[in-house]
Amino acid sequence: MQVLPTYFHAAVTTIDPDHPAATECANCGAAVSGNFCHECGQETVLHVASTREFVHEFIGHYVALEGKLWKSLKLLLFRPGLLTLEYINGRRVRYIQPLRLYLTLSVIFFALLQYGAHDKISIGEGKAHKAATAKPAPTATSARPAPNAELIQEDRPGEIHEGMIGLSEFVGRYSPHLGEKVDEFGKMSHDERGQLMSEAFYHYVPYAVFFMMPVFALYLKALYLGSGRRFGEHLLFALHTNAFAYLAFILWLLVPALPGAGLVNFALWLWLVFYLPTAMRRVYGGSRLMTALRWMVLMFLHLVTMGFAVLGGVAFGVLH
Repeated sequence: MQVLPTYFHAAVTTIDPDHPAATECANCGAAVSGNFCHECGQETVLHVASTREFVHEFIGHYVALEGKLWKSLKLLLFRPGLLTLEYINGRRVRYIQPLRLYLTLSVIFFALLQYGAHDKISIGEGKAHKAATAKPAPTATSARPAPNAELIQEDRPGEIHEGMIGLSEFVGRYSPHLGEKVDEFGKMSHDERGQLMSEAFYHYVPYAVFFMMPVFALYLKALYLGSGRRFGEHLLFALHTNAFAYLAFILWLLVPALPGAGLVNFALWLWLVFYLPTAMRRVYGGSRLMTALRWMVLMFLHLVTMGFAVLGGVAFGVLH
């Protein structure tokens, strides 16, 4: 028997005289005689949902009723690997689904990175160059922070354009269109290049990182040959551990607003280092030595492929 959330009861168990119960389900067409269809479970008294009902549904589903959000985050933060084991062992309804958890935290992280954490992220900036090119901070009325124009640094004007000439000629032999794109990128001003790369990063890198999850799972499959774990279980572990990484980075971005930020940052980075091997040992078992060796190999492979994924995402966005 299907258990309906309480917000459904609050919304539809009282018969609305302006919207009488239907004799046929609008969803599946089955004959009905009550407030809910016995075939698909949809309510038979339909009306346009109010804003209050949407808010009630969201809060009830994720926070108040099942408490899925808090249960999932608690295990994700403080019990490495246990959330994966719970899912493997069939205890799933009480937690947020792995893919949804990963995607939600990744969206929040990249949103914070794009709209609220430019001062914490600097790519390719030397101190002298940063001081020489410093710009006034955006005002409170700005719609969004200006994109980081310091993604590429030139030691002298025109250096990047000169370097792109040979690359555009090489690429143009195989794809004239891409060759033109490379040449156009080289001719851009410093600020234009920075803006284009910033937009490419935020538009395409999240997708590139997400598509690395099966690769991460493949590494685990190779490292734990003979463990009896299926590829889906490795992928589940990859989603949970990388969701934790996003959660840790989100907290890292928010910490500066709190007192004692230095100590909290240190604790976060320390936990980030030890989290993965702890989770690996809980889920896969094995000695501490073998887990440490597998962890080092896994991190090396993952960081290398992640670097290529990020570069590939930015390059695709620039040349798209």
